[in-house]
Amino acid sequence: MVTENGSVTMNALLEALAPGSEDLALARAIDAGRMPAHIAIIMDGNGRWAQQRNLPRVAGHKEGVPAVRTTVETCAQLGIGALTLYAFSVENWKRPRLEVDTLWRLLRVYLRSELALMMRHDIRFTALGRLGELPAHVRTELDDVTRKTSGNRGLRLNLAINYGGRAELVDAVKALVRDKVEVTEQAISARLYTAGQPDPDLLIRTSGEMRISNFLLWQIAYAELYVTETLWPDFTRVELLRAILDYQKRDRRYGGLGSSDAPELEPEPVSLPAR
Repeated sequence: MVTENGSVTMNALLEALAPGSEDLALARAIDAGRMPAHIAIIMDGNGRWAQQRNLPRVAGHKEGVPAVRTTVETCAQLGIGALTLYAFSVENWKRPRLEVDTLWRLLRVYLRSELALMMRHDIRFTALGRLGELPAHVRTELDDVTRKTSGNRGLRLNLAINYGGRAELVDAVKALVRDKVEVTEQAISARLYTAGQPDPDLLIRTSGEMRISNFLLWQIAYAELYVTETLWPDFTRVELLRAILDYQKRDRRYGGLGSSDAPELEPEPVSLPAR
């Protein structure tokens, strides 16, 4: 939620947390004036979570749904402008057919069950990726939720599905050629799936892997990276708040000097010896 002067209030979240809980202590420590405008998350570790418990991989995907719900609701309560979740990559089609079909089923269940939460928190839903290649029944569900939440003005929830960073750039370049416009950074940004949204300030990856996996390659040029060993099904509100607090300790430089750097001094004149 954003007040008239642009400051963020977290009253809704603070009121929902249990007195004396770690969640509440972390939430109170957050600087509401330095919140990331856009958070992107690589939700990794569902398969390993299941394997560690001798369960089929699909069990990990099912257990990851509550983590999505908590993360989305918390970001909405914090006043975050946009949240992008990496749900299914263009490479994920290589996985076993049963696993892929289960992911589609879970997605449809999630969209139907969480629509009420999206409406309650004024969340606007958007799907990013090559959506035309998805099964028709999946596309229908995505379109339905997108339409029903299109009038909301709170958190922008982006679900990256059948998404790839390189594929997105190819699609943007094709649009540039089609539109016959000059190639500039602004022209490319305007043709990305996230056009009109701020670039992510914070990129979170669960499961400890130190790679970005073809995710938002253009948009995360200056994002702060936060990697946690926690597997996605175990990613809680506490984990999210810790990531935001860590982000707020960073010195955002964008290629320039940070606040902690000493000012650059003018060079002293050098006297050359007479010839």
